[in-house]
Amino acid sequence: MKQPCLLFHGFTGGPFEVEPLAQHLQERGQPCDLPRLPWHGEDDQALKTSRWEDWVVAAEQHADRMTQQYGSFDLVGFSMGGLLAAYLAVRYPVRKLVLLNTAVIYISPARLLHVIREDWKNQDQDYLQKAKSTPLRATWQFTRLVRHLKPEIGKVTVPTLIAQAERDQVIHPQSARYIYRKLGGYRELYWYPKSKHLICHSEDAETLFEHVSTFLEEE
Repeated sequence: MKQPCLLFHGFTGGPFEVEPLAQHLQERGQPCDLPRLPWHGEDDQALKTSRWEDWVVAAEQHADRMTQQYGSFDLVGFSMGGLLAAYLAVRYPVRKLVLLNTAVIYISPARLLHVIREDWKNQDQDYLQKAKSTPLRATWQFTRLVRHLKPEIGKVTVPTLIAQAERDQVIHPQSARYIYRKLGGYRELYWYPKSKHLICHSEDAETLFEHVSTFLEEE
């Protein structure tokens, strides 16, 4: 059996964000676990009351379970889930790490304005609506988590694949360059020119999936 893989979704998202990648890996014989994490976007009350420390504890519980069940495992993190995945890779027996549009440097105001204009033309306002509806306290907790966990990137020594969408309207592409510079072990960096934030649902998705599965299968 191939190495089991744990996949984390992003802030206010859900397992659907990484589900296409998980399906691709499962079709190639790799067991995948896609938990619904407490920072998902379907429970405003939970987002209003939870703290960034609660999100770290929840991530650790899933890493504990994978460790007890399998010994070691691969770990994929999308957006904020990528930052938590990096944190766990320093503390748990993670064999390989995959970081998708990881939230280290979020969007600049100028870039966000450009993206909103483009999305307005395309009538693609999902993320604008989400930004309006997300509780302010939860957004503050998100920024605190980024500030506290960002230094963990430099402690990661496991082999890591970094994937960054060039048209990401949430995470600044400079995040990928920052992560690449800071990592302490072997790393690969891939750019996806047609992709926005939801990279597993993008035009580049099939290319991304091949990059990830090849990376995870290599000895």
